[in-house]
Amino acid sequence: MRFLITGGSGQLGREWSDFLADAGADFEALSSSELDITSQKKVEKKLASVKPDVLINCAAYTNVDQSEDEPEKAFLVNAKAVELLADECASREIKLLHYSTDYIFSGSEADHQMLEHGYPETHPTNPVNIYGASKLAGEKAVQNSGCDYLLIRVSWLCGQYGNNFVKTMLRLAEERDELKVVNDQFGSPTFAYNVVENSFQLLKDKKSGIFNLSSLGKITWYDFAKEIFHQKKKKMMVHPVSSSQFPTKATRPSFSLLSTKKIANIPGASIIEWKTGLTELLKQI
Repeated sequence: MRFLITGGSGQLGREWSDFLADAGADFEALSSSELDITSQKKVEKKLASVKPDVLINCAAYTNVDQSEDEPEKAFLVNAKAVELLADECASREIKLLHYSTDYIFSGSEADHQMLEHGYPETHPTNPVNIYGASKLAGEKAVQNSGCDYLLIRVSWLCGQYGNNFVKTMLRLAEERDELKVVNDQFGSPTFAYNVVENSFQLLKDKKSGIFNLSSLGKITWYDFAKEIFHQKKKKMMVHPVSSSQFPTKATRPSFSLLSTKKIANIPGASIIEWKTGLTELLKQI
């Protein structure tokens, strides 16, 4: 099986490269500068030369706040380019693995009260910011393309590569001894290495459709920060605060827990408890 990874220099792309290299797999990973997925000619040329069996799209416009100022750019990368990739995969009979986000849901308090185990894959979508809307448009493009697809939604993604909450906390621990962290946004982190392991299992099993992927447990960013410092044995005074004390350009959903019941029923899939995932990530870092 031959793989082509787009967005190969990002958190997930680099994790995929490590995984496939260790497995001795036949793959090519391309950064956004090496392959502009918004260009039909460049995409067609690359797919014709590589002839992959699976296209793993890790490319995305992920700056949530900047998306509010650059909606055209967010939709170009997260929707239009995804439509192009999906259509090409459909015409060439390539399996498409595409990643989406918890931000396609509204995160309302009503949902929080109703959905004890988090959002199931089938719950109605209703994004509250441009980033979420652009990712949802990408999802719809994949579903409407007619290609054989795996669409995996993740939340609070963090890994050994790129920038993420865990790395930010570790950096701040070196700079200060006191910190304020939001305590009214609920969800669960998804660890990049676990995303790749489970994605590969789904590919091996020839699964298609939409799957949520996250960790077990419902926490806030405050809970997450406390555990990071606890596991690293860092002395840090962490103060819980409300989101209103950290105003952002883009609205954040206050509830973004993803239900992992569907993927947990796949033999060989591994849904980890969030503290366990953090322990493993901190070893990698």
